[in-house]
Amino acid sequence: MEVTGFFTAIIIGLIIGALGRLVLPGKQNISIWLTLAIGVVAALIGTFLAAAIGVDDTRGVDWIELALQVGLAALGVSLVAGIRARR
Repeated sequence: MEVTGFFTAIIIGLIIGALGRLVLPGKQNISIWLTLAIGVVAALIGTFLAAAIGVDDTRGVDWIELALQVGLAALGVSLVAGIRARR
């Protein structure tokens, strides 16, 4: 991953975190900052996974990579919300 790709993943990750939270049903009892941090991590992991399976550089919008990122963000938000609810 190039440096520009890393910074792009961080910026996109902020949006991905919000999307990951929106696709989950119900209310998640975590802060917006934690949601955004999860989104950044999900975007980075999703980018690496997309590169690993060879779908990271396609013509036009990288829909598979985006779906991986949003899915990982939703999973991360769900896990963190579940852990925090148990406390």
